[in-house]
Amino acid sequence: MVASIADPKAFRSGLDFSAWVGLVPKQSSSGGNDTLGSVSKQGDRYLRSLFTAGALAVIRYAKIQGTDHRPWLTRLLARRPTKVAAIALANKLARMAWAMMARSERYNEPAALAA
Repeated sequence: MVASIADPKAFRSGLDFSAWVGLVPKQSSSGGNDTLGSVSKQGDRYLRSLFTAGALAVIRYAKIQGTDHRPWLTRLLARRPTKVAAIALANKLARMAWAMMARSERYNEPAALAA
């Protein structure tokens, strides 16, 4: 990821980075009606596949070990199919990765997950 992005501050936000990777739904708006479609194949194909594979691995591990310490993922998997949840998780991971790169910080596990 570091090799693909010279300067993470070139993106205004994590959402812009996630859209550049291609992990957000295609938007079609007309007359004030916002319509979100499926995730397009635009963006960086290699990074998108890495984030998606990582998200599927997290979901696979969560299904084996239990999802008690990941309430967001538990609720998402209850509502959506596994691959749809994987794309949502990949989007979240991409935004987190951008934030860590842009702020030059390390990952700090939330207190709810550490317990």
